[in-house]
Amino acid sequence: MASNCAVVVKKHDDYMTPKKVWEDIKQYIPTDKVIWESFFGDGKSGKYLQELGFTVIHENIDFFKENRGDIIVSNPPFSLKEKVLTRMKELNKPFILIMPISTITTQYCQKLFKNELQIIIPKKRIQFNKIVDGKEATSGHSSFDCVYVCYKIDLIKDITYLV
Repeated sequence: MASNCAVVVKKHDDYMTPKKVWEDIKQYIPTDKVIWESFFGDGKSGKYLQELGFTVIHENIDFFKENRGDIIVSNPPFSLKEKVLTRMKELNKPFILIMPISTITTQYCQKLFKNELQIIIPKKRIQFNKIVDGKEATSGHSSFDCVYVCYKIDLIKDITYLV
């Protein structure tokens, strides 16, 4: 017997970046640039980068309409990956973005950046701070691997493993 029930899956893009995630790549973020942490989230990510010694612009503004700073360091909403990367290419400024590793194998990513991207691979799967209905929920145990996708960062190697 077939069921007439439809399953509705609610997308959650509210996975905030713990300070440890930025601490892990601090040595790869240029110190002479003003960082635009372009996705506001809960407002903590920009504060974490400032605490690590960086000059940071982190305001609750529309990434798709604004253009701030010299470099973008952020954890964008994964449901908007293609739109975000298209905008990044349009801005043509250096960036370090946390993204699912599968992003670099998509046709749109390959078409936009060809051989221009570098990646930093974390020691282990990133555990985000999940926000549901405006409140911090249980740890955002990710069921997929994320990497730091880098553009115009001039890393020594195209693939860097954190150890």
